[in-house]
Amino acid sequence: QVQLVESGGGLVQAGGSLRLSCAASGRTFSTYVMGWFRQAPGKEREFVAAITWSATSTYYADSVKGRFTRSRDNAKNTVYLQMNSLKPEDTAIYYCASGSRPPVTRTTSYGYWAQGTQVTVSS
Repeated sequence: QVQLVESGGGLVQAGGSLRLSCAASGRTFSTYVMGWFRQAPGKEREFVAAITWSATSTYYADSVKGRFTRSRDNAKNTVYLQMNSLKPEDTAIYYCASGSRPPVTRTTSYGYWAQGTQVTVSS
């Protein structure tokens, strides 16, 4: 079992930055990848970014590449999503997820999900 708790969401102006955190507890030794997804009103949940727990591989959706950066602190069992140059279209509920297998871009690869945190980007 893995428990995930998110923090760091909020309201920010376009062009600003936010950092999302996701703290994991439980059987984190079995985690292969930590992923971030987002879901805007009226849209399907989409892949944002992912990082393997060993940090040997990182993945980014084309829509956020160059603006978002993933990192992790293994000592704290925490992963971060640094979000820069935010745009109004980035507004969504962001979900941290723990997965055990590839492919990292699919929701079906993740068995545990955090509660979600709202990110709102104003124009």
